[in-house]
Amino acid sequence: MVTLKSIHPSPLFPWHSRQTWLRKFKQAVAFHALEMAQQISHEIGKTKEEAYVSELLPLIAAIGWHSKRARHILKSQRMGGAPWWMMGRSLRVSRVPLGRVLIIATWNYPVGLLGIQLLQAIVAGNTVVVKPSERSPCSQAQLLNIARACGLPEGVLQVVGASPQAGRDALNAGGFDHVMFTGGTPTGRAVAAHCADTLTSSTLELSGQDSAFVLADANMVKAAKSIWMACTMNAGQTCMAPRRVFVERDCYGKFLQALAPLAAGARPLQMIDHAAAQHCEQLARDAVSKGGRSLSAVMDSARDSWLRPLAIVDCPLQSDLLLGNYFGPVLAVVPVENLEQALQLHGQGRHHLAASIFTRDTRRIARDEQLRTRLGVSVITLNDCVLPTGHPALAIAGFGQSGWGTSRGVEGLLQLTRAVATTTTARWLPVADMPSASVVQGLSTFIKWISQATPVAWKNKSSAPETPRQFEIHQPAAARKEYSQ
Repeated sequence: MVTLKSIHPSPLFPWHSRQTWLRKFKQAVAFHALEMAQQISHEIGKTKEEAYVSELLPLIAAIGWHSKRARHILKSQRMGGAPWWMMGRSLRVSRVPLGRVLIIATWNYPVGLLGIQLLQAIVAGNTVVVKPSERSPCSQAQLLNIARACGLPEGVLQVVGASPQAGRDALNAGGFDHVMFTGGTPTGRAVAAHCADTLTSSTLELSGQDSAFVLADANMVKAAKSIWMACTMNAGQTCMAPRRVFVERDCYGKFLQALAPLAAGARPLQMIDHAAAQHCEQLARDAVSKGGRSLSAVMDSARDSWLRPLAIVDCPLQSDLLLGNYFGPVLAVVPVENLEQALQLHGQGRHHLAASIFTRDTRRIARDEQLRTRLGVSVITLNDCVLPTGHPALAIAGFGQSGWGTSRGVEGLLQLTRAVATTTTARWLPVADMPSASVVQGLSTFIKWISQATPVAWKNKSSAPETPRQFEIHQPAAARKEYSQ
């Protein structure tokens, strides 16, 4: 660990060196994966098996994917499509690193999320400063030590303290070209305000309060199992897991019948702390007091950081639970008349990352552009939840209160670079000069002809653009004189 004062720009890290590092990094992560999963389990409470499957396997896959594809994604490209009047001139767009990137890491997937953000920043050619989470410092230190040991040049990766104050100190010290933050919306706002103050670009991934939609033609057993798995994995502390389920009334009874044994057989799960578990319990009890009911007919009190997963069915529309402002294994289940009503209720939320839709008619849903727009999410899973998001090419982009910017996938990698356009003019071309009025008139006639241009009649005078003469009429004499000059 180093202090901010000792951080300095690193030497260039050429592509062939990055390729070698990626290969070694993948081998090292694969070798130490179970050991890292055990450390994750010790720090945040998820089982070693779940940590291995939900964090280490996706990270290993992502490293391999970048090793094969990152160079092609980042390579310089010649852009075609130049107009005929630019004959003899060509355009090439290259990607260059942003520079110095600060990653403020999160705790709910301490190795999986940080690992992918780290490898993308380094593969893109940046130098990286990491502020680990105060809740999972040992897991993330293990990952960072492995990354360093695989051949990173001095200065490419720096680490500051894990305390919240260390994050504030890093931001105040400045000198970053990009900031990546994953966490809650209140802290995300503070990070955004600081970045705005210094005109620093940022990526903010601020979780979601998302929905699952069960349509009448869906497989109810599969829908119930998939949604319940997403709700309970990592003790419900997954940013893209559904927190509410809208079920069409025609299949509502069948869905509850499929979900009931899962809720009844649920065992208490360890959350990050007692306050988080207690908050989930309070929201569930409030929903029951307003007319909802626990599907398992049981509602245990939170004990320390442990809470039994809950499905609150017939969840009242006026309950705070339906808003999804929590991070834990509680599911609000609401009957709706149709998909339109479900979309209206979903649209009342402001945190959207992912949505899950269960139906047999996947082709219709996949082609519905209006539906994709109304959902306001960056990830839609059809007939599944969360698991498909482990694909290395999948990008996550916050929207609204869920943040902004993109991480992971092709778009996430490109966002850690900037585009530089280079134009080349042939040596035989003369130096260009502004054409005369007659030449412009001739060009205009020619362009109209080849474009098959036709005039457009304005529907009314108010829709027509204001002409300089119209502008003059309403201005004082001094203003008209200045305008004419």
